[in-house]
Amino acid sequence: MSLHIGAEPGQIAPYVLMPGDPLRAKWIAETYLEDVDQYSDIRNMLGFTGTYKGIRISSQGSGMGMPSFSIYAHELFADYDVQTVIRVGSAGGLRDEVKIRDVVLAQAACTDSNLNHLRFHGASYAPIADFELLQAAYSVGDERGFGMHVGNCVSSDSFYNDRAELVSGLAEYGVYAVEMEAAALYTLAAKFGRKGLALLTISDHLLTGEETTALERQESFGDMVEMALETIVSVHGV
Repeated sequence: MSLHIGAEPGQIAPYVLMPGDPLRAKWIAETYLEDVDQYSDIRNMLGFTGTYKGIRISSQGSGMGMPSFSIYAHELFADYDVQTVIRVGSAGGLRDEVKIRDVVLAQAACTDSNLNHLRFHGASYAPIADFELLQAAYSVGDERGFGMHVGNCVSSDSFYNDRAELVSGLAEYGVYAVEMEAAALYTLAAKFGRKGLALLTISDHLLTGEETTALERQESFGDMVEMALETIVSVHGV
């Protein structure tokens, strides 16, 4: 049993969707999964397992930022033998072609965090998505006509950043969006030999100042969750 999740063996499915907000994890389970069981409420970081089109899938909150995300992702991979984690979260747009409510499929993740510099003794490591998941997610989104962008994001340690230009300057090098967890997911997935993908809905835009309403966030978040679930069916379905 893990320290922070506390589920019994077998309670967590091999495939997990991870929003930052534990209440969104609950919403995913209640909205999309059948025969749902809650396996964790430690620190109110809720976790649920159910089925989607006959496949067991879990929904687990991660909290905000790479340190919090890393705790839960590490335990899912190390203690519960989870094979696939798809982060479903929000992000800030950094480029003109990225519009509010678009979905960024994060092919790779830059970061301003020191987590990987410490892990790799100062070397620059490039955290990347699992290609099979990325390809499947793109196919799902293309079939449904979603506004999508495949490319780089940046995972930042700061939400309120006094030097925002250091992150926004990455847009000149093709970085589409800023968020706070993908680099940790891709690094840990690589460490454990598992699959990881970050799907990011643009909820606000750093260039235009646009923001989504609460209703728009819910609707666009639902599109992204359906993309994630159908990606799991495509890759892992029988």
